[in-house]
Amino acid sequence: MYAVIRAGGKQFRVAPGDVIRVEKLATGTDGRVDFPEILAVSGGEGKIGKPESEASVVGEVVEEGRSPKILVFHYKRKKQYKKLRGHRQSYTAVRITEINFDGQSFKAPELAKKQPKPKKVAAEEHETEHEAEHKTAKSHAKKGHAKKKAAPKKSVKKSSTKKKK
Repeated sequence: MYAVIRAGGKQFRVAPGDVIRVEKLATGTDGRVDFPEILAVSGGEGKIGKPESEASVVGEVVEEGRSPKILVFHYKRKKQYKKLRGHRQSYTAVRITEINFDGQSFKAPELAKKQPKPKKVAAEEHETEHEAEHKTAKSHAKKGHAKKKAAPKKSVKKSSTKKKK
């Protein structure tokens, strides 16, 4: 089941569960979007029909943002004319949740809710023997039990190549 809709001056072929990026939409607080312009609907068994008033496509807002910057550079040779502008287009990402046509309703599967990650347990409780030895070695190094560093190498003076008169 799919439908062809028009949104933001462009046409999209959508199916339940698809996520599309359309021009920025003015949405309500609930995040639900109805697409009024439906150009064609597939009935499932290969039937494609022009929808009457009973067809509808419903989606929910997933994200709102701005696309990457596009640089627009105007230039005229030999005239000392250069102009550089940037543009970022706003978009709304919409997930298609339901397509209704001819008395049938095709819904997208529900997305699993993300579970928050459990907080990490303090490292002191789960300390292994190796970690304990490593900590004691570090403490001995701080107290002066570590090996002494080698003396730095002395630099040799460079002789000048200029001849003296």
